[in-house]
Amino acid sequence: MNRILVIALFVEFWSSVNGQHKNILLDSSKAQGFYPHTPSVAISFKSPEIIVVGSAPNNVYYTNNRGLSWMKSKIRSPHGVFGNPALVSDFKGNFYYFHHSDPEGKQQASELFLDRIVGQKSTDDGKTWDAGASIGLNPSSDQVMPRAVTDRKGNMFVAWTEFDKLGSEEPACQSRILFSQSSNGTKYSKPRIISLQPGTCQNDDNTAAGASPAVTIDGKIFIAWANQGKVYMDRSFDGGTTWLTNDILLTNQPGGWLLDIPGLGRSNGLPVLVCDHSKGMYSGALYLIWTDDGEGDADIWFMRSFNMGDNWTSPMRIHNESKGHQFMPAISVDPSTGFIYIVYYDRHNYNDERTDVYLAWSTDNGTSFKNAKISETPFVPTAEAYLGDYIGIAAYNEIIVPVWTRMDGGKTSIWASIRIHRQLEGQR
Repeated sequence: MNRILVIALFVEFWSSVNGQHKNILLDSSKAQGFYPHTPSVAISFKSPEIIVVGSAPNNVYYTNNRGLSWMKSKIRSPHGVFGNPALVSDFKGNFYYFHHSDPEGKQQASELFLDRIVGQKSTDDGKTWDAGASIGLNPSSDQVMPRAVTDRKGNMFVAWTEFDKLGSEEPACQSRILFSQSSNGTKYSKPRIISLQPGTCQNDDNTAAGASPAVTIDGKIFIAWANQGKVYMDRSFDGGTTWLTNDILLTNQPGGWLLDIPGLGRSNGLPVLVCDHSKGMYSGALYLIWTDDGEGDADIWFMRSFNMGDNWTSPMRIHNESKGHQFMPAISVDPSTGFIYIVYYDRHNYNDERTDVYLAWSTDNGTSFKNAKISETPFVPTAEAYLGDYIGIAAYNEIIVPVWTRMDGGKTSIWASIRIHRQLEGQR
């Protein structure tokens, strides 16, 4: 990768009210368009002062002083880089950046566009990245929307959607959930199909999408996804060698995963699954979030399982208000405490398309949630520009870092906020 291009982005970061960071601008577009968007974030488990953020199409932002200053660079790979970043940190201090491929740099004009998932590794806190591992290479199909997770031994697990042909309306064209793993983050196993029920290729409610892996401390693997108005899960108790012979139906998703949010050309309610890596009595607990708009406005739902996915609690809203649209959540569990944090977009304060960003948190393993607005001002998106596929959040050692996209006048920008748990109660 080329040397860092630029620059420190200095921020006035201590709030005069409670000592928390204000909203931090990481990047912005200079004209109406599609980038930057779709941020993802990871915190170093060796030092929570080190935080790395990625955004589409190929941006990296990193700090080694908990957000006092940031550096920005571009990630590059011979396999190409094209959006949908998924940032992961392991317990050895390494960072991983998963993304789509574009080996010829021609995007949709190339037959090789989206021919694989790419996973790039950084051993120096996000400053430089290796050339990238090729995952699931299949030039005849399209590989999209990777998500990844690591266990405490350093094993990496990746799940994503494979399309026979993305966007095809042919009845025989199928989508499916794939899985691959690595013991070192540089070479990955041959993918295996996880989903038994195939989806269509139209990238809509009938597509198998949103593959979200989670892993316990002792290596039990779980993957959740959405397809045809339902959320499914599969699991492996032997490190990914064998899986169930049936997909477990977790919940119905009224209206499907493709949401109709006013002011957005496209939005999704894809599920996100996480596992408690803390060493407390709820270690191994599974937490699932998703969004549906089956009753005319979008709501975010939460379920949990304390017995490896055999039984789940009834769905509950994580937000206090049922009015307005709440959508596009991201979730993280602090491995040092087991506390749960969820960032999401919220419109309950208005009767129009003004949009805030909220943080929900639970200190009782998801029995109840508290909520607070973390964006300083609302924004109003336009359907002519793209807000992205998801937002992100990471938590470690009681430091919480939500990241999101906002849109002003059709121009997108990437924002972060760094919170300390003990100060959240005072902010509400």
